Amino acid sequence: MKSKLQMLFATGAACATMLLGAAPAAAVKTQRIDLGTPEGATQAARKVQCSLIDGEPSVYYFHGEAFSRVPGEADRKLFNVEGMNIRTCASKTEDKKGTGWRLLSREVLFYVDHKSGQLLRKWTNPWTGAVVDVLHVANDPVNQRWMFPRDADGNPAPFAKFTGTIQGDNWWNTLTVPLFYTNPLAGDYQKYIGGTYHATEMFNFFGRLDDLTDPKKPNAAVNVAWVRMSSWLPWMEMGDRAGLFYINAAGRKLDNFAQLPEVMKYEIAANYPDYTRPPALDDTRPNETSWTYFKKKVPPPAAPAR
Repeated sequence: MKSKLQMLFATGAACATMLLGAAPAAAVKTQRIDLGTPEGATQAARKVQCSLIDGEPSVYYFHGEAFSRVPGEADRKLFNVEGMNIRTCASKTEDKKGTGWRLLSREVLFYVDHKSGQLLRKWTNPWTGAVVDVLHVANDPVNQRWMFPRDADGNPAPFAKFTGTIQGDNWWNTLTVPLFYTNPLAGDYQKYIGGTYHATEMFNFFGRLDDLTDPKKPNAAVNVAWVRMSSWLPWMEMGDRAGLFYINAAGRKLDNFAQLPEVMKYEIAANYPDYTRPPALDDTRPNETSWTYFKKKVPPPAAPAR
């Protein structure tokens, strides 16, 4: 879920303080967050991603289905997925850039048998017949860079704008993230023979405008839809077989960690205890991906005998 649930709505940043008007106390009204300003748009973006309160956890939960697409055959449903990203935000102020924020998170994605509802430990590859070990996604951390509403000269930052659609009291935003870079599992000569990670992440976020622009509410209620297309997962042991893997999922930002499904809470408690809380506000570790995580967990295959 780059993210994953990683990302997304309006890039840019700031947690601008919304001030009360100067009218007499009986007539004072709280100003709405102005999405037409760099400060307001990026404050709203922070509300979508996390909370306006530094260090307060937010949890995105999503579930859906995973399929294959192979030329010349019908798509196959492979299994279900259950995922979550637990996150928080930090803020800091710079002279001309204003008050910026940074997202810090970690995420899991579990592959689930669509008949039994149990997490997969082994999986029978329908093309090769091999029974393989399933490696669930556990990316820690999945952080973002600092985002500010203005640049070093005090001008609006290029992406410090509201990019969504508003209709009545509803807003939504669509984000497509094409990915194309050297696969972390590639060898020294992959430039010549291939070995590029090729995927696309597609996100749609939905919410209520009144909730998003209310500065008294530090955390906005948000629904999310997520589609991901990629090469075969490495633990499937598909090699260079033609085809791709895709996930279609949806979910929402929960009120708290306790609202996750029992199957997820049990697995997290048993095997991923750090994922009950987000990373520290001063976390500077490099980001993890499902491919770099696989490289840490699975040793390379032995060289063939000559």
